[in-house]
Amino acid sequence: IEVTQKLEEVIVIWIKQIRQVLVESEQIRREADDLGPSSELEYWKTRMSSFNSLLDEIKSSRVKKIISILQAARSKTLKQWKDLDGRITIAANEAKDNVRYLYTLDKFFGPLAKASPVMMEHVPSLMNTVCMIYCTSPYYNTSERMTSLLLKITNQMINTCKMYLCKG
Repeated sequence: IEVTQKLEEVIVIWIKQIRQVLVESEQIRREADDLGPSSELEYWKTRMSSFNSLLDEIKSSRVKKIISILQAARSKTLKQWKDLDGRITIAANEAKDNVRYLYTLDKFFGPLAKASPVMMEHVPSLMNTVCMIYCTSPYYNTSERMTSLLLKITNQMINTCKMYLCKG
């Protein structure tokens, strides 16, 4: 029973730490007003890396051993643990999926940044790809996510036009 108590204390600490990570990941992002679409991809790549690392830790043999001991002892802390494990898995899957979809836009980011204001040739393909993401992504098809992405694309177009005007 003493071993079980010690292990439960460890799990409670982990639960608090994981909850903190989840709370921080769900907070509204504060970003500069002029960020381009590449920053969206970088954000999701960083988030994917963080959640994959956390998942790797949760799935490690050390953690699995502790969980199996607590399962045998019918610990009440496991309900919270399983809930958090599921939430971390969802967050990792969302980040991975969003990175995969945003990579389909990546080929437009360079030309969009380097083009002259006559960038219109890239816009129809870019918008078709954004539409495809909206229609097929299980995570990226929210108004909030699309607004953020379209704002960054617009920012890039504006920055490209400003640079063109300043050159002349």
